[in-house]
Amino acid sequence: MSDVFPVNGMDSVVFAVGNAKQAAHYYSTAFGMRLVAYKGPETGSRDEVAYVLTSGSARFELRGPVRPGTPVARHVAEHGDGVIDLALDIPDVEGAYAHAVGAGARGLVEPYTLEDERGKVVMAAIATYGETRHTLVDRSNYSGVYLPGYHEAGPLVEPPAKRFFQAVDHCVGNVELGRMDEWVEFYQRVMGFTNMAEFIGDDIATEYSALMSKVVANGTRKVKFPLNEPAVSRKKSQIDEYLEFYGGPGVQHIALATNDILRTVAAMREAGVEFLDTPDSYYDDPELRARIGQVRAPIEELRKQRILVDRDEDGYLLQIFTKPVQDRPTVFFEFIERHGSLGFGKGNFKALFEAIEREQELRGNL
Repeated sequence: MSDVFPVNGMDSVVFAVGNAKQAAHYYSTAFGMRLVAYKGPETGSRDEVAYVLTSGSARFELRGPVRPGTPVARHVAEHGDGVIDLALDIPDVEGAYAHAVGAGARGLVEPYTLEDERGKVVMAAIATYGETRHTLVDRSNYSGVYLPGYHEAGPLVEPPAKRFFQAVDHCVGNVELGRMDEWVEFYQRVMGFTNMAEFIGDDIATEYSALMSKVVANGTRKVKFPLNEPAVSRKKSQIDEYLEFYGGPGVQHIALATNDILRTVAAMREAGVEFLDTPDSYYDDPELRARIGQVRAPIEELRKQRILVDRDEDGYLLQIFTKPVQDRPTVFFEFIERHGSLGFGKGNFKALFEAIEREQELRGNL
């Protein structure tokens, strides 16, 4: 943990969406999340509504415009549905904000306090890549459901007997060509994050497209931010496609940690979630079976749900990726079940990117 910018973990992932009511229903039914808080015109919020949903420690806030011309309405019009804020749990908001601005971060909102009968929350905000921000949140003196101004709300539908996921594992950002190292340095300088991994060259290329990626993380590894930039290649990479359709840099995907990826994926498929397909050749490859060794599920079970598996020196992981969850080919999700491995599925990059390329080709964007 950085002494000058201590981070306890992720506080919430905040989305701007065109229809927050319907998005809240989608994340309740398809992702098994539980609605816990709401604000809108009925509660005194005249310009926007917000639904707050949780699954374990993972928390999403879905903000939608009530009227045109508001910041949320403009963001949705320009970028489509997407992540606008990766909020961080910070024990000393004033000190962290002062350090961040002193280290060159662009301050968006100076520290302020929200209070009601449940206590107080201290908040501030700094800018990161594109229009993404990090809101710094200290809710240690607050017992309410989310923030002052939000009303407690019950689930929209009956939540699953067992939650599908329990935490945010990592959040991936896409930035313009040539700017990845600039943002890596930003997180090191401003937040005291360290380099956790680096993927370049053949690590992260296919016959047609390529990208480069570096991972920064806080000292406890509770907050991990991979950063991607496109690399020169024969055809348009997934990062190029994202930057074009999102209209600039932004959050590409959110990885969610699950304890039972087979059950989660089966239930989410039944609820209509679309996952990237992995060809049978991936599971038939004798090198894969030799490389991964013994894992908790038979390879045929993994094949049935199209789940990828990778092993490193610390253990192994199981992972799968959804298709984009909105009309634009931008934001998607990853589900990851870790068994010792601290990695990101390096051995699966080629299979993953080829699956993404198949989708790009169907969209006419490869």
